Amino acid sequence: MTVLVQPMPWLRTAAFSIAIRAGVDVEPRSLGGLSGLTCEMVQRGAGKHSSRDLVGIHDNLGMDRSSGVSVSTSNFGASMPRESLKDAIELYAQIVQNPHLPEDQLEDARMMSLQEIRANQDEPTHRVMQTLRQMHYGPVLGRPSNGTEEGIKRITQSDVREFFESHYHAGESIMAIAGNVDATLAYQWVEDSFGQWHSKPVTDQEAASGAGGYEHIHSDSSQTHIGFAYRTIPYGHPDYFRMRAGIGILSDGMSSRLFDRVREQQGLCYTVTASCHSLKQDAGVFGYAGTTPERAQQTLDVTLREISHLVDDLNEAELRRWQTRIQSLLIMEQESSASRASSLASDYYQIGHPISTKELESAIEALTLDQVREYWKAHPPGDYRIVTLGPDRLSTPQDSHTSSVN
Repeated sequence: MTVLVQPMPWLRTAAFSIAIRAGVDVEPRSLGGLSGLTCEMVQRGAGKHSSRDLVGIHDNLGMDRSSGVSVSTSNFGASMPRESLKDAIELYAQIVQNPHLPEDQLEDARMMSLQEIRANQDEPTHRVMQTLRQMHYGPVLGRPSNGTEEGIKRITQSDVREFFESHYHAGESIMAIAGNVDATLAYQWVEDSFGQWHSKPVTDQEAASGAGGYEHIHSDSSQTHIGFAYRTIPYGHPDYFRMRAGIGILSDGMSSRLFDRVREQQGLCYTVTASCHSLKQDAGVFGYAGTTPERAQQTLDVTLREISHLVDDLNEAELRRWQTRIQSLLIMEQESSASRASSLASDYYQIGHPISTKELESAIEALTLDQVREYWKAHPPGDYRIVTLGPDRLSTPQDSHTSSVN
C-alpha cells in the first residue's frame, strides 16, 4: 500500500481516500456488477461490528463518507473532524480487510443494484453516454460501473467472496490523507491498522479496444440526445494541459464557445458540453448535446465544426479566462480536505506521483496561446464515436460504419 499525506493545518477537518485495484476491469465478463456489489457488501459489517454498528460509528465520528467503483479501482473515502481521523482509519482497516460479507444481506444489496441499473436505463442521457463509453473504450474498459441486470442476477455469495479474496489486498492499493493532521502520526496510524495486510499480484489493465462509428438508438421522443467522443492523450502526458486548455475554451463555463455559439447565439439546444476523461493508458474527449429532433442535425454539425475549427480564431482572452477558472478551482480545493485526498490518490494511480497544487498552477499559468494552437493543429480531432437517441437517425462523419438499436 502506498500512503500519501498532505497536512493542511489551516483546516478543521481531515479526510482519507482509499483506492483498491478491484475495479470493473477485473470482473469476469459474465458477472457485470460484481465489483460494485462486493463494494457494497464489504460495508455491511466488519470485524466486531455489525452493519447497524457501522452506521452508528460513522455518525458518532461525524464522517461524511462515500464509496463506489471505477474502471480500475474500488474506492472508499470520508471526511470528518480532524479528531476522528485515527478512529476512522482503524474502522476502514476492518472494513476492507475483515468484512462479514453477510449472506443474508446479499439479496438486499442485489435489489439496490438492480434498481440503480433500471433507473439509469430510464434516463436517456445516461443511456447514450454509457453506450458511447463502451463504443470508445471497448467491451471491457467501457462496461458500466454498476453492471448489467443479467450479471447482477447471476452473482452468488461465493462469487462475492472469491472477488474479495482475489482483489482486496494491499498490492497497488493507495491511501491518501489530507487535512489538519500530523504526517508522522498519520503514517503510524496507517501502519498500525494496515501493516499486516497481505499483497497479491495485480492484473495489468488491458488496452482500450474501441473504434469510430455511429450508433442510433430509436426512441419515439420529443427530444434527441447526442453523444460524441474521440481519442485523446491521458492525464500525465507532457502535452496534456495544452490539449485540456482547448477543451476548456470550448466547454468550461457559460462563456465557453460551445455554450455561447451553439446554445446561446443559435438556440440549437438546451445543453451542450465537452470534457476530458482519462484512464491510466487511454483517454477520450466526451461530449453531449440535448435538443429537439428538428434541430438535432444542425446541433451535431455546428458542434463538431466548432471543435474542428477551434484554432481558427483562438484569442488570448479565452485562454486567460480558462486559466483564471482553473486557478479558482484549485483555490477551492485547498479548502476541502476530501477533494485534496481524492486528488492525491487519483494522481498517484494515474501517473505514479501526486501533483501539488502549486505545480498544477504553475503548469497552467505557463501555457501560451501558441502552445495550445500548435497542439491542436498537430492533433486535430477525428475518428468520432457518435451515439444518438431519438426518433431519427442523423448524418455523421461515420456514416459508412453505422448501426441501429431499437
